[in-house]
Amino acid sequence: MKNIEIIKLDNQGRGISYTDNKITFIKKALPKDIVDIKIIKEYKKYKEAQIIVIKEKSPLRKKPPCPYFNLCGGCNFLNLSYEETLNYKEEKLQNIIRKYGNIEKKVKVNPSKNCLSYRNKITLKIRRKEIGYYEEDTHTLLKIENCLLAEEPIQKIIKEIKYLNIEEGEVVIRSNYNQELLLWIKTNKKVNPDIAYLREHHKIVGIVLNDTCIFGEPYLIERINKQIFKVSYDSFFQINRYICEQIFNKINNNIEDSEVLLDLYCGVGTLGINASKKANKVYGIEIVKNAIINAIENASINKRENNFYLLGDVGKSLAKIKDKIDTIIVDPPRAGLDRKTKEKIKEYHPKKIIYVSCDPMTLARDLKDLSALYDILTIEGYDMFPFTHHVECVCVMSRR
Repeated sequence: MKNIEIIKLDNQGRGISYTDNKITFIKKALPKDIVDIKIIKEYKKYKEAQIIVIKEKSPLRKKPPCPYFNLCGGCNFLNLSYEETLNYKEEKLQNIIRKYGNIEKKVKVNPSKNCLSYRNKITLKIRRKEIGYYEEDTHTLLKIENCLLAEEPIQKIIKEIKYLNIEEGEVVIRSNYNQELLLWIKTNKKVNPDIAYLREHHKIVGIVLNDTCIFGEPYLIERINKQIFKVSYDSFFQINRYICEQIFNKINNNIEDSEVLLDLYCGVGTLGINASKKANKVYGIEIVKNAIINAIENASINKRENNFYLLGDVGKSLAKIKDKIDTIIVDPPRAGLDRKTKEKIKEYHPKKIIYVSCDPMTLARDLKDLSALYDILTIEGYDMFPFTHHVECVCVMSRR
């Protein structure tokens, strides 16, 4: 099909147009592009297409600084200015909470201090000793030598991952505030890493092979807002350190002195430990064993004697907490809150809920379910993942 004009972007960052009166989603397209396309899939209500040639470039389009942009699916918008990506995310967030949450609330998206070199964690795939990312929507390996989204220590070691001598598998690379690195190798093959070389050229604090630490320690130390956090190789931690600080501040501004808090999906305890400076008591629940061990240690490191933790599934473990809860902090996985957890939250009937979300769609759904009992005080976006279509959100709700 020829001379198709792109009207706008969808929630996944794809271009939208109409062909034969049916909505058509086109990857890598920008508003006001004129393109020739090829339909690759057709469904009852929509089509998916790819660009064959750009006839007229959108005035928004700029040259991406990454040589892998058109193949790698790691970022959507390196062909846009950063300001335009923020405009897109604000409009996206506004539309989602209005359409799926029935919420009329003005939202803004807080920018990241660094729009490049912000990721403190990446995962590299390794096939036949070749190292890179999978091409978008495939298992075809795209060899890379750099990733502009990664923090500088990670960028520097990418070219030297070959010294781990991995034939097949993947390696997770984490960096911290002190530019130290933690490497987690996952493979079914025998490996013989050149640890001496890597230590000489990089600040390696630990190397983990599958679930066994073969050098240093199986964790690194992170610092956010003058607080110290121990993060194990398999524990969740926010990708963007600066935005994490902003979310800490947002939560602190909505916690009152002497409250009893419940921190669900607490990970290594970051949000609850941060809030416990003002709170009387904090309970945390997390299903990942190493994360809950980290949370207990982090409470001790930061001298928080008022933090208590439970290991287990959130929906099943909530019933074990008998205290009267004033505020619940939730930071669930992308799927959001399950029905059982939402019902238990309603039973606790806290004065306030602070919902941290990485998916506006599931956030809007859950807010709609909770809106019978709670008013929305604020919803804000935070650009945790610059130059992608993802946006982190923090919503503060007050009991009616």
